Amino acid sequence: MSDPGTLSLKNAPQQSSTRGSKRVWPGAAVGLNLAILLVISANLVGCSGGVTGTYTAPNGAMTLELKSGGDASVTFAGQTAPCKYTVSGSTLSLTCQGQAGAMNFTIQKDGSLAGPPDSFFPPLVKK
Repeated sequence: MSDPGTLSLKNAPQQSSTRGSKRVWPGAAVGLNLAILLVISANLVGCSGGVTGTYTAPNGAMTLELKSGGDASVTFAGQTAPCKYTVSGSTLSLTCQGQAGAMNFTIQKDGSLAGPPDSFFPPLVKK
């Protein structure tokens, strides 16, 4: 037998597994945390790395190739210019050498890229 003044597992206060009148289900908390993590991960992939690939105008006159690491190239009327890009929210900012210069595209919900409103660029669709 243990002395009442001695700390042991037998005489230690027991923690209740309920809060108020509701029972806490550890599995539910883990499931909720996992669901939140998946939603956040999907948003990060969809907004950043998800833009890499080749985009073309419906008539094929323009091609935009977005590579990982922020490198890109634009081909228009047979001329290719090296570029750099960044993504912030739903805006893709493209900066190219030469006459192409800098421009912003809007990443649409369907994944296409809409050119600046005051430009001649048609929507660019991912191949």
